Amino acid sequence: MSPAPGLPGAPAEKRKALSYSSDDIKRMLPHRWPMLMIDRAYDVVPGVSGRGVKSVSVNEPFFAGHYPDHSIMPGVLIVEAMAQLVAVVYVAELLESTADTESTAGTEGTAESDASRSVGYLGSISNMKFSRLVVPGDQLTLEARLGQRLGGLRQVKVRASVGSELAAAGTLVVTTGRKG
Repeated sequence: MSPAPGLPGAPAEKRKALSYSSDDIKRMLPHRWPMLMIDRAYDVVPGVSGRGVKSVSVNEPFFAGHYPDHSIMPGVLIVEAMAQLVAVVYVAELLESTADTESTAGTEGTAESDASRSVGYLGSISNMKFSRLVVPGDQLTLEARLGQRLGGLRQVKVRASVGSELAAAGTLVVTTGRKG
């Protein structure tokens, strides 16, 4: 007998997909302006995958110097936006498991406020290819699919696109928690 949808071990396609607003994301992640690079997350299957949005505005602080006469979003910040989506997918899993535990115990906790403390770090970037410039006015659609765990690390396939055009794709390795 297979696990019920939404429970650990349930097939990804049967888990409930969730959405998170920018306010939800601020509670989930430790990042703040100007380093908060994700505006919304949707189709989030906790611990498995998710999609997100980064609306690119001419008012972004990095455009003042990259480049003043030809504004393009730095590739490293596109990668950061993808990594933050990964963190949302990971934290959603923690919140789901905490909610299950709290409902069983009949207690209310500070799961959301504690969740941002569990966000790990970017460990490596591999096979990242950039295929389109991202400029003011673009809406960057982000995708992440978590792969296998390697001890305290997790491999993740990520993509970023503008409309139907791929902007960047590759693999990230993230830590599954903070050390030190």
